[in-house]
Amino acid sequence: MIDKSTASLVEVLSQIKDGSTIMIGGFGTAGQPAELIDGLIELGIKDLIIVNNNAGNGDYGLAKLLKTGAVRKIICSFPRQSDSWVFDELYHAGKIELELVPQGNLACRIQAAGMGLGAVFTPTGFGTLLAEDKETRHIEGKDYVLEYPIKADFALIKAHKGDRWGNLVFNKSARNFGPIMAMAADVTIAQVSEVVELGQLDPEHIITPGIFVQHVVSVEATSPVAVQ
Repeated sequence: MIDKSTASLVEVLSQIKDGSTIMIGGFGTAGQPAELIDGLIELGIKDLIIVNNNAGNGDYGLAKLLKTGAVRKIICSFPRQSDSWVFDELYHAGKIELELVPQGNLACRIQAAGMGLGAVFTPTGFGTLLAEDKETRHIEGKDYVLEYPIKADFALIKAHKGDRWGNLVFNKSARNFGPIMAMAADVTIAQVSEVVELGQLDPEHIITPGIFVQHVVSVEATSPVAVQ
């Protein structure tokens, strides 16, 4: 019997080792798997490479992880906003490496990994520092930059509900990067507000099929922030 559900955060997160590359879902705090991040912090894993849309907000979730010094490098689109003081301090102190990727390119490169593509040509970034030392090509009158897929050892994502087969449905904008990250990681761990019985999820509403999910963890939100 296939059963990917578990109630133990420690059990599923303990397979993550020092030096892992981890995709973390979320657009800001919307859809951010805060409880999985808290569990990661408790395990004390270090030297991580994190892929996320931004570099944390306030002292919550991803920012809380950065503050522990566990992250060696972050790959993201928006490292700075009004409440990114944790990242700002680390970056200016030379304690974290940044790979800046335009948001469309970030999504495209993650999708490329999930689809098994070798690389993609994109016009975004051509003629800028973001294209420095990268292959370029002129195709049908337009200039493009070659970008390689972004893969990960693990993806930590947040969904609304899941079943024991790993099928997931999301709540509105909390969906964001979760589905494509699940496709691009070797192991996907999804936190959900409820694990339902097989057949209770409308097949037409399932966004991420269970083939891309290895673990489903039912958790209670511990923060009132971004309860999506």
